Amino acid sequence: MTTPEPSVRKVIPILADTVDDETIALYAPEQKIYPRSVAGYFSNIRWIMVWITQIIFYGLPWLEWGQRQAILFDLGARRFYILGLVLYPQDLIYFAAILIISALSLFLFTAVAGRLWCGYACPQTVYTEIFLWIEKMVCGDRSTHMRLDAQPWSMGKVVRKSLKHALWIVFSLWTGFTFVGYFTPIKELSVEILQLNLG
Repeated sequence: MTTPEPSVRKVIPILADTVDDETIALYAPEQKIYPRSVAGYFSNIRWIMVWITQIIFYGLPWLEWGQRQAILFDLGARRFYILGLVLYPQDLIYFAAILIISALSLFLFTAVAGRLWCGYACPQTVYTEIFLWIEKMVCGDRSTHMRLDAQPWSMGKVVRKSLKHALWIVFSLWTGFTFVGYFTPIKELSVEILQLNLG
C-alpha cells in the first residue's frame, strides 16, 4: 500500500487593486465646454424654428376664442378647450387619439427625414440655443468667454456672471409662467402673480 502524498494547497495571491487610467478619467474634473458660434444656412433655419416654436408656445395661451382662452387644459373643471372644441372626460379617447397620432407622426417624420425634429424644433435644442444666445450676449463670444473665466474674480466678472444667471432665471420663470398658463387662465394667473396672491 502506498501512502498518499500530502495535498498541495493552491494559494491564490490577493493583490491590491490598481487604479487604471479609465477610473482616473471617470473621476477627473470635467473641462468646461465653450461652444463656438456657428453661422450658415442650417443655423439660420434653426433660428427660424426657434422663433416659430417660441412664438407659438408663448403666444397660444394669450389667444382668445370667443369669450375664453383658445387653448386651455382646465383640469379643475375637467374640460380641455382647444380652439372651438371642448373636450370633457368622456371625450378623453379623442384627446388620446390626437396624442397618439401626433406621436406616430413624429416617429414617422423622424424616420423619414432623419433628425430634423431633434436638430431644429426639439425643446432641448430650442432652449439650449436661447440660453447660449443669452450667455453670448452677456459674456461675449467663445474666446471672450474663455478669457473672462480665466481672469481672477473682479467686480466686472461678478456683474457679468450675475447678469447672465439673472437673465436665465427671468427667462425660466417666464417659461414656467407660460406653461402654467396652459392649465390656468393666463390672464387671471398674471393678475394673481402681480397681486402676490398665489395659492
